[in-house]
Amino acid sequence: MASLPSLSSMIFVALAIIVLFVWPTSSTSRQALNNTRLKTGLRVTLKHVDSRGNFTKFERLQRAMKRGKHRLQRLSAMALSASNSEVQSPIHAGNGEFLMELAVGTPPASYSAIMDTGSDLIWTQCSPCKQCFDQSTPIFDPKKSSSFSQLSCSSKLCEALPLSTCSDGCEYLYVYGDYSSTQGVMASETFTFGKVSVPNVGFGCGEDNEGSGFNQGAGLVGLGRGPLSLVSQLGEPKFSYCLTSIDDTKTSTLLMGSLVSADSTGSAIKTTPLIQNPSQPTFYYLSLEGITVGETLLPIEKSTFALNDDGSGGLIIDSGTTITYLEESAFDLVKKEFISQTKFSVDNSGSTGFDLCFTLPSDTTDVEVPKLIFHFDGADLDLPGENYMIADSSVGLMCLAMGSSSGMSVFGNIQQQNMMVVHDLVKETLSFIPTQCDQFFGALPINKITIPF
Repeated sequence: MASLPSLSSMIFVALAIIVLFVWPTSSTSRQALNNTRLKTGLRVTLKHVDSRGNFTKFERLQRAMKRGKHRLQRLSAMALSASNSEVQSPIHAGNGEFLMELAVGTPPASYSAIMDTGSDLIWTQCSPCKQCFDQSTPIFDPKKSSSFSQLSCSSKLCEALPLSTCSDGCEYLYVYGDYSSTQGVMASETFTFGKVSVPNVGFGCGEDNEGSGFNQGAGLVGLGRGPLSLVSQLGEPKFSYCLTSIDDTKTSTLLMGSLVSADSTGSAIKTTPLIQNPSQPTFYYLSLEGITVGETLLPIEKSTFALNDDGSGGLIIDSGTTITYLEESAFDLVKKEFISQTKFSVDNSGSTGFDLCFTLPSDTTDVEVPKLIFHFDGADLDLPGENYMIADSSVGLMCLAMGSSSGMSVFGNIQQQNMMVVHDLVKETLSFIPTQCDQFFGALPINKITIPF
């Protein structure tokens, strides 16, 4: 049985990925781009989008879950676009749960950007704005920067855009899953991450930006696998992040370059292949082969999590989705087995927003819950109790941090907390290393965590 933490002590802080990039001129070869590397390792602090709000931990979790359901709708829209040949406008996930502080221009103008592993484009709001949302920092004015330069229509970055036109340079339109959008000109600029400044970063200078959710930051940084993202533009083969347990006073961490390492011989490390989806090249797909609850391997059809020939289905690992969403038939089996193996009564009030909750007796001081193991290809990931079951004695409930989806499944960031998640884009693998992320270095194995109610 796995130990269960308290909901009042648990708020996830999840992923933002920051990488550095030098963009070549249009005549520079892709091989030269891929030879660009960080000379030193990069460590970046990540913050949750609600960390500055005056919310209780439970309120932050509920807010994040609402955003997660909205994001799931966007992901589902992308899956539909992959299998529907009549869809003319490519759409993207958009938004995320985590912010990074960065600066753009010379002299540098600071702003916060939403990190998004479900899209690729890097963009910020620019003046003069035709349509812009409110942001906490001044809107970037390219006329005040000596390093701003518009990209030509023949540039590699412009050619990689799903929708673009050529007028006064390269103009773009990037549409997200709920039909929020950003529109403007493509340019290159000097971006500053901490104390490191990188010239000639390709980005969208958005003059017409519409939709919900963007006002948590002043733009987005796409971190997917497509050619427009920072990860792809840099060509750095490895990055990793470590997400702390839900504690408002602690931040998470991203590593790039020489700081990223994983001893593949360590017994605690679980490594599984990354899968390519030509229809949706942005996402990080994994092969999920089964799920065990307690001692029971669930009778899930082998095809349930399969990536279909038309690009639909499959399972992605995502930083911007709060809880894990499983295809409905699989989630129903998970839910049924947890009900069968858990001694407490099911709460049917629907007051929490979770799909499955149990009523806790008022005198409960400790709870044992069934184990939960995700069987990825080559990696049986045995999750700590706090990564899937959440309890709050003050309201007398404990809830399963999972839900159902239709088609695409998503492995969320609560399930990733207190793990170093290493992306190796050369070997095409993803590794999970149990790590006490608030201590960060040391990759200390987590055998059991008990958090008092």
